Formats: sequence, structure tokens, C-alpha cells
Amino acid sequence: MPNPGFPPVRARGRGAGWYRGDCHVHSVYSDGELSPEELTAGARAAGLDFIATTEHNSAASMGAWEPHAADDFLVVLGQEVTTRAGHWLAVGIAPGQVIDWDYGAGDALIGRSLDRVHASGGLCVVAHPYAPYPSGSFMYSHQDLDAIEVWNGLWASDRPWNADNETALAEWGRGLADGVRAGLWRPAMGNSDTHLIGQIGIPHTVVLAEGLNTPALLAGLRAGRSWIAESSGVELSLAVVAAGRTAGIGEHLATCGAPVTVRAHIRGVPSAGVSFHTQRGEVHRVMLPESGAGTAVWRTTAQNTSFVRIEVRHPYGHMAALTNPVVLV
Repeated sequence: MPNPGFPPVRARGRGAGWYRGDCHVHSVYSDGELSPEELTAGARAAGLDFIATTEHNSAASMGAWEPHAADDFLVVLGQEVTTRAGHWLAVGIAPGQVIDWDYGAGDALIGRSLDRVHASGGLCVVAHPYAPYPSGSFMYSHQDLDAIEVWNGLWASDRPWNADNETALAEWGRGLADGVRAGLWRPAMGNSDTHLIGQIGIPHTVVLAEGLNTPALLAGLRAGRSWIAESSGVELSLAVVAAGRTAGIGEHLATCGAPVTVRAHIRGVPSAGVSFHTQRGEVHRVMLPESGAGTAVWRTTAQNTSFVRIEVRHPYGHMAALTNPVVLV
């Protein structure tokens, strides 16, 4: 049933498909400078299908979003849980719900808060784990969280990709091999952390979902059926084929020992470098033409590779897009 005064959890959308969303934004209800109306307009202009409102330690804005939801635009309720030893995102929580934040790494209290979010059907995401300011670095175990924000765009206006993001991506990448082996890997996400005009959607996460509704989007994000884009001008698809079977981002492919072909199609990144990554690090690189449109192909086997993911970077090294892995078995 709808909750009067709060945005609906379902929009008509386009049915099953890829949806672009920014799950870390702030309005005038915490430390942002934009109203919900301005954020919604900015999100639509940036080509987004949904956003998550994540004010710091507050549910104050949740009732302000209902007028801005639409058949083709969803607002997901959330919170940035700003603790004394790192921040995390509670995405998809209940209307009016506030998650406890008053603790530090040695207090052994974060687990209770994570449990509350999971009980509401929500997603728990490590936020900007290496942010260079007091309490910005994430000092807790990642064990019970669902995803990691490896790309945070807070400084996007002058540094679309910075050293903090590079470190977060490298640490996430190093942990993938063990995570894939144990069947417990945590997907990567990218969000703008919008506070000012012009930031929203830089970057954002593109998720494969059964529809434009909160449960479906969270299911796609939780499963890692997603990739990160610097803007809606970037298009990407990744398919892995073996033994007549095909798998996409976040999926498993049973190869039956057959040769594996990995094919990535990219648009919108002129003269980009497309790199393929496995448990051995970067294993292959292809350069795109000046047009920014092209296909990159790599061949391997499941015996040599337990997963594959790709990164797309501009000629000067800044990230344009990156994917979660396809797992090979």
C-alpha cells in the first residue's frame, strides 16, 4: 500500500531493462544547497531514472519527495549514516525510518543498524571509504554490508576521478578474487554525493532490474547486475560467451571447459582505453577510436580466469565507466 506523503516505491518505467540512478544525494534538508524540486530537475536533465535521497542521519526530507516522483522517475528513500568512524548508505529504508549513527569502530554497534536496514529490505553500502576528512574513511569491517561505493563524485566539478576513488577501486578489485571464490563478493557502486548544482549523476550506477521499483532496483544492485558511468552520455554492454551460453554483468557463466569470448561495446568515450581485469589484475587493453564508439574483445578460459570485469578510461587516465564482474565457472 502507498504511504501518504511519501514517494511511491513503484513507477511505471519501461519494464525489465537497464535503469540509471544516483543513490547518494543531499538536499537543503541536510547539508546540500538544492531543494528536492531542483534535485529532481537536475536528475532528469542528467538522464537518470531514479535517485535515492540520503540526508545525513535524518528522515526530515522524506515527506518532501512525493510531488516529484512520476511514472518515469522513482525516488528511493535512504539515509547517509554518518558515524564517528566512517559513513555508509542505507538505501531503500521505510518511510520515516532513521538509522542509528552515534557510534564508532570500537563500539560493536554498527551490526544492529545494518540489521535494521536489512529487516526493512534495504541495501547497506560503504560510502567513500577513503574520503580525506575527519570520519570520512570507513573503519569498519565490510562483512555485513552489501556493496561498496568505489566512485564518489563529491569533487566532480573539478576532479571527476581522484586518488580516493583510485584507492577504493584498487582495494575492491583486490578483494574480488577471494570474494568470488567464496561466493560472497560485494558489488561496486558509483554515486555523485551531490551537494551543489551540476553534480548530480556524476557518476551514477546503471542497474539491470525487472522494473522501475525499489525492490527490483535493490535486487539488481545487491546482485551486482550493474555498472558505473560518468554520465548518461556513456553507453556500455558486456557479454561473455562460452559453449553456446551467454552471461552479462553480475551473472555466472557455466563454461563447461569451453573457450570463453568476452565482448564489450562502448559509446561516448573518445579515444578511450578499455582494459579487462581478472584475479591477475589487468590482462588486456584495447584503444577505442576518436569517435568514442567501438568493440573490445578478449578470449580466455575458466581455467585461467574466475571472473572478468572492464574499465573504460579517458586518454588522461580518468575513469569513464567500470563494470562489476561476470563470474566464470
